[in-house]
Amino acid sequence: MTDDSSPINPGSFINWFRQAAPYIHAHRGKTFVLLFGGAAVADDRFAHIIHDVALLNSLGVRLVLVHGARPQIEQRLDQRGVKMRYVKDIRVTDDAALACVKEAVGAVRVEIEALLSMGVANSPMEGACLRVASGNYVTAKPVGVRDGVDFLHTGEVRRTDAEAIRNHLDSGSIVILPPLGYSPTGEVFNVSADEIAARTAAAIGADKLICLTETDGLLEHGKLLRECTPEQAENLLKGAAMHVDDERQVKAAAQACRLGVPRCHLVSRRRDGAILQELYTRDGAGTMISESDWEILRPANIDDVGGILELIEPLEQSGVLVRRPREQLELEIDRFTLIEQDGAIIACAALYPYADSAVAELACLAVHPDYQGAGRGDRLLERLQSEAREKGLKQLFVLTTQAAQWFEERGFVAAGIDDLPLQKQAMYNWQRNSRVYIRPL
Repeated sequence: MTDDSSPINPGSFINWFRQAAPYIHAHRGKTFVLLFGGAAVADDRFAHIIHDVALLNSLGVRLVLVHGARPQIEQRLDQRGVKMRYVKDIRVTDDAALACVKEAVGAVRVEIEALLSMGVANSPMEGACLRVASGNYVTAKPVGVRDGVDFLHTGEVRRTDAEAIRNHLDSGSIVILPPLGYSPTGEVFNVSADEIAARTAAAIGADKLICLTETDGLLEHGKLLRECTPEQAENLLKGAAMHVDDERQVKAAAQACRLGVPRCHLVSRRRDGAILQELYTRDGAGTMISESDWEILRPANIDDVGGILELIEPLEQSGVLVRRPREQLELEIDRFTLIEQDGAIIACAALYPYADSAVAELACLAVHPDYQGAGRGDRLLERLQSEAREKGLKQLFVLTTQAAQWFEERGFVAAGIDDLPLQKQAMYNWQRNSRVYIRPL
């Protein structure tokens, strides 16, 4: 963020806005479920999260907010001298505890609604008119007696009133779901917010479940894991020292994926703007979990040569791509990354680093005609950009004859042949007369 004495650099802003534009278009009209705990609400920085929620709403995103209230409940329990009992990480909710739960949850919900009603000057909330809906949309059943323990008023989700929630979303309202469930006989149950979020996201056909965590996301060997499958996420939980709330949210995200939610995201509640960075930038800010068995982005291997040749041959014949003989492709196969769907290669791209010049060439970017227009080219570009950054490279360049506009829309800027590494200049095909485009990493 800049102050009045530090004006925004117009070039940087324009490049950022152009990079965000495809995501703004892609997310408009989509349904996201946002899960956060009571600790996030109690934090002084929660107003920033609400501002970002308002901004998402203004950009056409349909939002369901699912909140927890653990610290608020514990505070009331402590004030009344009531002890909460846990068995196998499940809360036993007796009559006294339930009274504290209802009081705390009600207070948290009202606080969220109040913040969503603010029109704060010089913020994304200025002039905002946000409608909020909340109600008895979660039908619950008691956990019951397990291993001889009666969990009393602790419940689990039986079903979610998806139609009612979708109706409110259709009218432009933001839906708030507290960690409570209701029975047809009028009972109130203390239900996990994580379970409500996962089950609701699946029931309403949400496009994303976004979990605000205590950390940036999942770590693997000390490094932030940008994307993984539910199985990988759960395996990382084994033996990992993780905040209990984060562990529950990872499990909820994995469950949501298995129930049909395409993508789940783990982003830090502590980092200002992390939700926006995750949704509207190529690199994101956390970990994305997706069930990707049907479509896999992975490095190519020697067994993929035939499939890649089949994919790129029509583009070579039309002059879009330079012809690559099988022998050359076999030698350079470790440069390629591909997208595979049900065993078929539907997209590919290659990265050729020039370490001496701190640059890399993006080459042979191809998407099968039947699969174009769904962001697969962007996925490949994002992956190879990340790979280039990890190698310490500073720029990415591309030579193209017919896709100049596509690259310009993604932040590439026209350059000259003299801007290429000397080795590439010597190999330049003057007959093809390809245009040169460069973007910083």
